[in-house]
Amino acid sequence: MKSTPQYLPESLSHIAPLAPDAMTLLLESAQTEMVKKGDYLLHEGQQCQYIWFIESGACRAFYDNGTRETNTDFFFENTFVTNMNSLRNSISSDYNIQAMEAAALWRWHKKTIFHLYELSPEIAAFGRQWLEYLLIEQEKHTSWLKKFTPEEKYKSILNDAPQLLQRVSLTHLSSYLGISRETLSRIRRRL
Repeated sequence: MKSTPQYLPESLSHIAPLAPDAMTLLLESAQTEMVKKGDYLLHEGQQCQYIWFIESGACRAFYDNGTRETNTDFFFENTFVTNMNSLRNSISSDYNIQAMEAAALWRWHKKTIFHLYELSPEIAAFGRQWLEYLLIEQEKHTSWLKKFTPEEKYKSILNDAPQLLQRVSLTHLSSYLGISRETLSRIRRRL
């Protein structure tokens, strides 16, 4: 699959523009990875070594306490996924990242990223902007999870993220909302 990623340059430009030579350097340093539905990108307890870009497919982040899974986020085409805390601090991941669908991914090993930062001040600046972008998105997501009732969250999904309803199972969605599947079914019937 080592070809030019179709959506990656555009997705990167939404975070911060990169000059053509920096973009080429970044793209040429990526590896490709094809995963099947159910494959893990990262297991809880492992140290995260990669940043992935999802060209096609979908992934989820979740905790597994042995008796149930708690989904914390979903990632679709044209988005990045990683465990930044584990990646940056070389510590064990406290959650799993798993493919929900077969996925075509572009990935960068953390050593590659740090090497690119040394080679290109522009890529280093991009990395800082990307980190700021991730932190802002994480803050919005955390606030959304804490602030709204399950019904308000479901209405928000209907309006702002309908792909969740089309591509995520009701079991995963109810876990994400922090409610039982039966409660989610009742909310769906009311709306």
